[in-house]
Amino acid sequence: MNIKFPSDPEQRWECVKYQLRLRGSSLAAIAQELDVTRNAVINAKRIRYPRVERAIARKLNVSPRDIWPERWQSDGAPRRERPNVGERKAGYCHKDTKSNAIAHCQMARSA
Repeated sequence: MNIKFPSDPEQRWECVKYQLRLRGSSLAAIAQELDVTRNAVINAKRIRYPRVERAIARKLNVSPRDIWPERWQSDGAPRRERPNVGERKAGYCHKDTKSNAIAHCQMARSA
């Protein structure tokens, strides 16, 4: 089934909730599966929350990019307000790579 999501964010969110209900799920069910609060899942409506976005998209059998196209660049990379933050928090600070996050981590260690 190919879902056509509205471009208006409010209508799109209502469509997401409707499609979840059609599949026997809900935002609360996703929150429970991810072991987060329901409000954390609802926040995905207006702010980037990749883990929740992926879970919602997986339930709808679509890509997160299909639901939130404004959060993605044309090449398929996520559009981030603070690039490389996720990489630093995930511990990807390795000496032998050329990422900006790595350079920042190395500079912070030497300071």
